[in-house]
Amino acid sequence: MDAYIVTGASKGIGQALCRQLSRSGHFVIGIARSQSKEWSGKRFFVFDLARLLEIPRLMADIAEGLPEDVQRITLINNAGTVEPIGFSDNNDPEAIQANINLNLTAPMILCSAFIAQFKSKECEKAIVNISSGAARKIYQGWSAYCASKAGLDHYSRVLDAEGADVKVVSIAPGIIDTDMQAQIRESNAEDFPLLGRFRDYKDTGILSTPEETAAELIGLMGRSDFRLLDPVLDLRTLPPYEKEGTSDQ
Repeated sequence: MDAYIVTGASKGIGQALCRQLSRSGHFVIGIARSQSKEWSGKRFFVFDLARLLEIPRLMADIAEGLPEDVQRITLINNAGTVEPIGFSDNNDPEAIQANINLNLTAPMILCSAFIAQFKSKECEKAIVNISSGAARKIYQGWSAYCASKAGLDHYSRVLDAEGADVKVVSIAPGIIDTDMQAQIRESNAEDFPLLGRFRDYKDTGILSTPEETAAELIGLMGRSDFRLLDPVLDLRTLPPYEKEGTSDQ
């Protein structure tokens, strides 16, 4: 049995991941500020990741409830926010702090606590950080979001280099039809000059669904060459993968 710890588990990609992983028979632990009525995993922790100093205790509580026969434990840092949307000189200091705390500081502490908690556990271990294309491109009006996701990418590189015992990847999942996208479309062009483009994504139907994205992420984590992959990835441009037993040679 594999175990998955998923933040932001009550909606969007997080909820879809939990649902699909649970259906496959895995032990799924969800973390979010509120529990969805559609929750189908094994354990759910109602927890606000803004409570940064309490995260190590949370990870210890999670560890206490895991089955002894777990073969693989994966932490998926999915929770995030795009706020504040607006040019830097208009961004509220508290909103900037909240963005960095949720998008970068909380995942860093979660990763640290995860590695420390399961260091002596004899099983395969992995961390998947949900990043964004905004970590690698300039989006006017998203300075905090771009910076926090870029930080998450580079942190993942360092973390992956530090420990061969835990495979770490930071992956941009593409453009998905989630509440975050709806929030972006409700902003204004003065705060976000690319507003029209993002509204077109919805109008032209090119957004991926959370279910589609979750299935692709699960496929990524299931690759036999997963531990060999670069620590910073884009779900839309993954390196070719040939499943075992499919070669014509």
